[in-house]
Amino acid sequence: MSDGFKKWWAYNPEEEAQSSDNPHAPLRDDQRRDTVPLLTLAFGWGFLVTGLIVGGTLGSGLAFGDIVAATFIGNSINFVIGALVAYVGYKTACNSGLLYRMVYGTLGAAGPVVLVALLTIGWQGIIVGAFGFAWTQSFDTGAFYAVAIFAGLLFTVTTYFGVKGLELVSIPAVIVLVLVGLYAAWMNIDAAGGWDAFLAQSETSADTAPLTMVQAVNIVIGSWIVGAIVMPEYSRFAKKAWVAIAIPFIVLMISQWFLQVIGAMGGIVSGTYDFTTYMLAQGAIIGGIGVLTMSLALWTTGDANLYLPAVQTASVFKRPQRVMTVICGLIGTVVGLGIYQQFMGFIDLLVTIAPPLIGPLLASFYLVDRGRFDSFAPETMPTINPLAFIAYGIGVACTFFAPEWIAKALVGLIASVIAYAVLALLFGKTSKRTSAAAQ
Repeated sequence: MSDGFKKWWAYNPEEEAQSSDNPHAPLRDDQRRDTVPLLTLAFGWGFLVTGLIVGGTLGSGLAFGDIVAATFIGNSINFVIGALVAYVGYKTACNSGLLYRMVYGTLGAAGPVVLVALLTIGWQGIIVGAFGFAWTQSFDTGAFYAVAIFAGLLFTVTTYFGVKGLELVSIPAVIVLVLVGLYAAWMNIDAAGGWDAFLAQSETSADTAPLTMVQAVNIVIGSWIVGAIVMPEYSRFAKKAWVAIAIPFIVLMISQWFLQVIGAMGGIVSGTYDFTTYMLAQGAIIGGIGVLTMSLALWTTGDANLYLPAVQTASVFKRPQRVMTVICGLIGTVVGLGIYQQFMGFIDLLVTIAPPLIGPLLASFYLVDRGRFDSFAPETMPTINPLAFIAYGIGVACTFFAPEWIAKALVGLIASVIAYAVLALLFGKTSKRTSAAAQ
């Protein structure tokens, strides 16, 4: 093994501490980011193709008015969860990996981190596959595999440079994404024959694959629940509390809601959520703009999604962030060659296993520790906190018994929060605490 590779692979605490987004310790004040670039990054992260897919799915099962209601309810639930988690990240200046160590233990944190990393790598794979489809309009050709692999490598290279690289990609994309999305909405309404004709067509389309309101809300929650629970990866950079809360609001209540509506319109009128498909039918110029715009959106979200597992795994496994970026990026590229076609099955899995994971953290911060965590030194934390794992298991189990009138994702989360709070009350906090609070 060459000396160069050993140096690249080796964990150097001093070097990591001087990086702009050190994943191994709470950020210093000088590592926080300015408001405008951070909120612009949030918009770009939120402009994830899953919003289009979800909208297209709902378009075949609900009338347009019900789609607007279902997406509002689902996004609002995710926003509340994301805002609660984002505030913890802002207050402590810590990423999820560090926070999980406080709750699940220094060794126990590997469990939730690996699980979340696998889920976010799965999202990364979906973005890789979507990029390949946008350019080739197919899933089983040599061109699709070539473009998808190129996309995975592109995301890996640009994410390699950390949060600064993400900002450079996201900032120029925002205006273009909004304009093309609005054009796609107008195109579908015009193709339907006007607003009234569009609403009438949505009533007919709703019979294709009928959904209940709760089923629709579950789909919306599942599409972004992982994003909601990893908000600390970005909110830790905020200099003010309102900025930390604004990040999930922009992501979920603006970017995702916008895309879900656009996807629903496409699904109702054009038969597809993917605006590149029906824009390509308008000719080379319009189609080219659609493909390039989708590529910008996917590039931004691909980078943001890859950043998440890289930071988390680097924090827990004591590897340089650059190393974990390459590893997670390559895995996501391979996964992306097949997972995009399994989108809805992936969503159902997320609804079950992801929300309860954050329950012990929320219960610990807001109910047990009353809005503060103490020193993040390893000696103040448990090695493994069994109470957190028991609470998580209870949360997952409860999703299988959720009544039909409530989203099972919400049931799992609430159950895990209550379970951890009760267990902590009965058995006490399992970790040793110091009097020095993490600011």
